[in-house]
Amino acid sequence: SEPVTWAPVAAQAASLLEEAADLLVLHRDFAAAVERCEAGCDSLGPASGTSPVPESSAEVKCSLCVVGIQALAEMNRWREVLSWVLQYYHVPEHLPPKVLELCILLYSNVKEPQVMLEVGGSWLRDQSNKRLPEYSSLLELYLLHTLLPLGRFEAAEELVRSCEVFESEQQQALLGTICESQCHWAQREEMYSAAEEREDAATETLLGAVSQKLLTMLTFLHRALRSMSSHFYILPYKKILLATFLLYLVVVRLDPASPTSLPFIYKLVQLFRQAWAAVSSPVHRSPVQD
Repeated sequence: SEPVTWAPVAAQAASLLEEAADLLVLHRDFAAAVERCEAGCDSLGPASGTSPVPESSAEVKCSLCVVGIQALAEMNRWREVLSWVLQYYHVPEHLPPKVLELCILLYSNVKEPQVMLEVGGSWLRDQSNKRLPEYSSLLELYLLHTLLPLGRFEAAEELVRSCEVFESEQQQALLGTICESQCHWAQREEMYSAAEEREDAATETLLGAVSQKLLTMLTFLHRALRSMSSHFYILPYKKILLATFLLYLVVVRLDPASPTSLPFIYKLVQLFRQAWAAVSSPVHRSPVQD
């Protein structure tokens, strides 16, 4: 019979579950714990909506996934959790309530509730899941930790009003929670907008001050350049440029120690003497006012 066929497989998976739990809690070997969980889930086979699975095997598989989720979270591999679980259940509607609950709480704690938005919604819309005793608690968990943190107030209100498992008082309490959360959300938006406006105003003030300082510096630089140009206008530019060019030839392109370089060096010295005499002569000096 079917229970006899499944009994050895479930026993093997239960043994792997015990090893994984010991590795997780006692030895803190999270990678090995994940390996044991994967081996146990592979031995049980995939979940299917057409073929019934013995309750004992389903419980063992759910426990293996719970231990695996905790081990992945301990290794900071929480991004892999949802895909890791779905490789054994294939569709969100087949997730056990305990696994779905743990995933919602995990992604809420790491500030990534949007990961469970579609998965949780698909699970809650499934008609077979609505008959489960955990349905109302999971709906409330999904409401508080996924929809409201994402600002999905209309979807949350529609979900609560369409749920038939809630009593009137519980429904009104959840609707009040949604309204209160929406008010807090609006207040935070106003605070953020006001803070951004103050930051923009401060930035504009700072840029205005910097622009004024820059304009002052440019004006001073312009005046200095004009004064320098009027002062050096009388200098013999051609001779100075020629001397600079010859200096470049001697130092960079010629070898000063070579005998062929001596005539160039001699001409350069003579040119500098002529330029200095021209600059220092009374003709180039500023006239003295009586």
